[in-house]
Amino acid sequence: MERLLNIQIEKLPEGVYLATSEDLPGLVAQGRTITETLEIAQDVARKLI
Repeated sequence: MERLLNIQIEKLPEGVYLATSEDLPGLVAQGRTITETLEIAQDVARKLI
């Protein structure tokens, strides 16, 4: 089953990206690139659901 989530990504002053989602509380992912951050966020979302 697929589920779409709204994910917010912001670049932190440290140079990394942070992803969170209001649709799935507890989803927090951090990566060096946007692509890496989205991949990590997807793994975290699977574990939370």
